[in-house]
Amino acid sequence: MFDKVKEENILFLDIETVSATYKFENLNERFKNLWAKKMSFFMERDGKLAEELYTKAAIWAEFGKIVCISVGYLINKNGKKILRIKSFSDALEKDLLENFGALLNEHFYKDKHFLCAHNGKEFDFPYIARRMLVNGVQLPKLLNIAGKKPWEVKHIDTMELWKFGDHKHYTSLDLLTELFNVDSPKSEMDGSMVSKAYWEDKKLHKIVAYCQNDVVALCKVFLKFCGKVDLTDLEIEIVEPTS
Repeated sequence: MFDKVKEENILFLDIETVSATYKFENLNERFKNLWAKKMSFFMERDGKLAEELYTKAAIWAEFGKIVCISVGYLINKNGKKILRIKSFSDALEKDLLENFGALLNEHFYKDKHFLCAHNGKEFDFPYIARRMLVNGVQLPKLLNIAGKKPWEVKHIDTMELWKFGDHKHYTSLDLLTELFNVDSPKSEMDGSMVSKAYWEDKKLHKIVAYCQNDVVALCKVFLKFCGKVDLTDLEIEIVEPTS
């Protein structure tokens, strides 16, 4: 599928996000009004108040924030294929984004490099870029796509690959892991639990572990797409999280 893209030049990633404030009531009046405008369609359709819909805030970069970015890259070591995993997590989103940006600027900045995520083109990549701008963090080359032609954008999206041109088709990473007999990343936690784990339980380490599992699953699914069906020899190496 990607004959001209070398596996070691791909940075696999996943992000976990939460609402900017845990409760709607903690927003200032201006943001409350802006959220209500953003939710006007859903308020009318579902007959709900803006406050009731605030559980959706994490998926919009204007009303949410990133609490973890996990990345993975493949290396060959002593004849073995190793997926090296590193996570960036911090209570201060700006610090997290600066550290992630530094990784891209120092190690993934050449034309041969790619970013890969599941639904990355609609969520992960633009979300990271928007939050970087909000926090005053300079966009790394791989995320600074303004004015670029489609073939110049070095982004790989496994959900897009699975669509095969079918624009209406959505498939979760969890479903693809089941289809391709890959261990599911949804074990002790799923996306619906991230907000509570962060705001109430204060267990960022669990969010990091969940995010890392998603990256492992993402990489394995991508390798399946590329015809690398035997992943039994793929070893996982966790680099100490940056936090």
